[in-house]
Order: sequence, then structure tokens, then C-alpha cells
Amino acid sequence: MEITAAVIKEKSGLFSFEKVQLDEPRPNEVLIKITACGICHTDLAVRDQVYPAPLPIVLGHEGSGVVEQVGDEVTKVKVGDHVVLSFGHCGKCPNCLKGSPAYCYQFLSLNFEGCRTDGTHAHHLDGVALHDFFFSQSSFGTYTIAPELNVVKVDPTAPLELLGPLGCGIQTGAGAVINSLKPGPGSGIIIFGTGAVGLSAIMGAAAAGCTTIIAVDINPSRLELALTIGATHTLDSRQSDFAEAVKAIAADGLDFALDTTGRGEIINSAICSLKSKGTCGIIGASPKPLSLDANYLVGKGLQLKGIVEGDSVPDLFIPQLISLFKRGKFPFDRLIKYYEPAQINEAADDSEKGLTIKPVIRFDG
Repeated sequence: MEITAAVIKEKSGLFSFEKVQLDEPRPNEVLIKITACGICHTDLAVRDQVYPAPLPIVLGHEGSGVVEQVGDEVTKVKVGDHVVLSFGHCGKCPNCLKGSPAYCYQFLSLNFEGCRTDGTHAHHLDGVALHDFFFSQSSFGTYTIAPELNVVKVDPTAPLELLGPLGCGIQTGAGAVINSLKPGPGSGIIIFGTGAVGLSAIMGAAAAGCTTIIAVDINPSRLELALTIGATHTLDSRQSDFAEAVKAIAADGLDFALDTTGRGEIINSAICSLKSKGTCGIIGASPKPLSLDANYLVGKGLQLKGIVEGDSVPDLFIPQLISLFKRGKFPFDRLIKYYEPAQINEAADDSEKGLTIKPVIRFDG
């Protein structure tokens, strides 16, 4: 079938919408009519080849839509179901079987190699195969094909155009707190970075019952927003008395810290904000090796925890987040700004400039 899809043809190039041929779904695959798709930092990192996925490629990995067709072996969803597309995983390796699909042994190949596991493609431009199956979905288009495994059935009464970012960025931040750090009621947490992931972590901390939630950033408007969605305090990381400001809020330090920036100096600030036996989660990918004071870590019994995709089982966690949203306890709609397909490059630019927290391209509806 002919669809319209956004293609990146060269490093740091613009998204270009093209008429593309999309194959029929295979027995284990699902054809989805895309309602909307969020733009994530990872899409832009691949566009700029910071992450070396092959080009030309159809990106997009925060898709939501309606099931149009299912392969003969698909049992998880049916035609007409509302779905969110999440990350690829094999479902068979020890980590997948133990409920940790974000640490699938094939995570890199299934999400970044730009093809099915057998090396084939579903998208073709002028008779030539395009790299696709980015995060096992490639959702920057009017339709796409995804394996049954990473298709999540969702509540049909929820606003479908809003739900795509739950498949990656939103679940990453919220899950880092709820699933990975697992703070108990009354805990204290400090969260560094107030982009979509950090703000989702703040909402997750509030939903988990944390009573001290410190948001840290250098953007005043983001910090103001953080206070309206769950943060109890805000700090500017550039202030000279930052460590003292943390102590003024939590004299003995925080139970938990979370870094979403990937910057070494910020991660060290996060670690130094912890009380003894505290835990620091790290989400942000760092371009440089991290330098830490091992004696400080050992002396205070601190733990560092790397976190991928919020330690989520998407089939369970995404519906939980939707339930919280519908009850007014997870207002992630406050982060979203919609764009039309023709505005996709503007949306990407607004994201990089910090003008939009979570841009979403609305294809239908």
C-alpha cells in the first residue's frame, strides 16, 4: 500500500515526507494507522548520527494509532483496537522472560539496526528498501508495521493522539521512579533536568507518594511548570550555593536522586545530594566517561543504577499511566504541543531550542 512517511536521507538532514510503499504485515506483525507520534531526543540523535543507525531511514518511536490489519499469528490485538507502540524486544531471552524487556539481549539490534531480524524491510521508496523498524516501529508516517510484541492495547476512551509518548519518553521518566527507584510514601527525591523525561519523573514521584520532590534545571519556566505537576521545591543548578540549598531543604540529604542530563558534573551533584544508603538513578546517556569518587560512594553506602525505558513492562505500565492520567494524577498532557506533519522540522527545531517540551506530530484527528 502507498503511505506518506518522513524520511531522513542524510546526516543532519531535514525530515522529508515521501510517498512510500509499505508491505503487508507478516504473520507476527500488525498494521497500524498512525494517529500521532511524539518526537524524542533519540530521533534527533539518529538524524544527526550521534547514534549510528543506517540511513536513509524512517524514524519515529512514540507512535499511537488504530489496528488496521493483523497477521495470522497475532493474538494480542485485533482490528479496531487502539494501541501505543513501544520499544522492540525479543520476548525470549532471560531478561525478557524475567520481566525486564528493556534489557533484552537483542535490544540494540531490534531498535537501532533499521530492519527486521532477518535483514528485510517493510518500507520502500521508488523500489528501493528504506531502513525502518526503528524501535521496531518507524512511526513517522500515516501507517506502519510493528511486531505484535511491542504493540500495547490501550483504553479506547483515552485521547489516542496524546498517548504515543507513553511508549518511550514519558514511561522512561515515570518508570525510572515508580518501577526502578521505587520510593516509598514520604520519601525524598531530587530530579535533575526538566525536559519531558524529568518532568515525567516528577509526576511519577508525586504519584508514588514522595513528599519532598526537588526539580533542578536552569530554565525558569520549566521549573515553574514543575511546581504545578508535583515538585515541592525547585533549584537552579548554576547557583553557587547549590549544595547548601539542597541541605536547607533536606538536611541529611535525599533518599533518591535521578539524573536525566547525562552530564558528569550534574551526576556528581546528584550523588552528593543523597543521604547515606541513598540511590541515584541515571537515565541520560553521557558522551564522555563518568568520573566518580569511589571512596565517597563506598563510605556512604550509595548505589548507582542505570535505567533504560523506565524498567517498564509496557503492556502493564502504559495502561497504568493512562489510568493515573484519567484520574488527574499524571497530567502529562501539560507537556505536549501538537504539530501538523508539514511542521515536523519546525517541531524538531522547537524541541532542540527548548521551546516545546514534547512535540507530537498529529497524522490523523
